[in-house]
Amino acid sequence: MYGSSKRKRCGHVYLSGDGLSGQGRFLKVAEACDHCGEELFHQRADDFPAYLVMVVVGHLVVPAILAVETAYAPPEWLQLAVWLPVTLLASLALLQPTKGAIVGLQWQLGMHGFEAGKLRRNAGELAPVLVKADTRAA
Repeated sequence: MYGSSKRKRCGHVYLSGDGLSGQGRFLKVAEACDHCGEELFHQRADDFPAYLVMVVVGHLVVPAILAVETAYAPPEWLQLAVWLPVTLLASLALLQPTKGAIVGLQWQLGMHGFEAGKLRRNAGELAPVLVKADTRAA
């Protein structure tokens, strides 16, 4: 499961690990993989990546703001000048990899239309095991 989300975060094809997935825009997932043809249009990440990013960035930025406030007590304009860009950049930096990880997780678990692909992958993984079992019996 970690491997598929890692490949997606890097922009690689889910199935083969080669090539690029063909993401057109910042958060737009391609209709299908350019390399292997795996259909990706039925993914349902929706707002979950944004919620995860808000939780992570909030848990990182808010303690930092409180620590700086209690240690140095800078003026409010300086706090806004520093923490708003930090929050914005951290959110933008985490949003695309988080969406890729969620789509990769859906692909790995066979959720939301990825069931057929998972069955094909499982059949491909089980075929050599069945052939080995048949040769041992003979």
